[in-house]
Amino acid sequence: MKIEALFLLFLGVFFGVVGLVYWFWSYEDAGGMMLLGTSLLGFVPGSYYMFWHRRMGKRLEDRDDASIAEGAGVINSFPGSSIWPFVLGMGAFLSVLALVFGMWLIFLGVPLILGAAAGVTAESRRGGHV
Repeated sequence: MKIEALFLLFLGVFFGVVGLVYWFWSYEDAGGMMLLGTSLLGFVPGSYYMFWHRRMGKRLEDRDDASIAEGAGVINSFPGSSIWPFVLGMGAFLSVLALVFGMWLIFLGVPLILGAAAGVTAESRRGGHV
């Protein structure tokens, strides 16, 4: 994960520098905040990947002496289909709509978000079946 981490951290630094130059050159708030957000989109996952790289060590893809035979076999299992990401998305959508149409929608969105968090936790502990 070292290459991915370095790439994302580079993007964070790049957009941070561009954001600073843009801020002092244009004095415009919206573009500066968007470039700051873009910079964070590089720093947050990049630092997470760097943390896991330092904790786990090199993967086969990161090693120069790795062979193709070492990577053969079953890679991992993928999770089955689930309704909880949809429920979480609808809860987040209603919560954001509460900022536009009225705070009463937050009373519909937050229970959906909490229900989705509880549902995905229960599903993952039971092996994919709730």
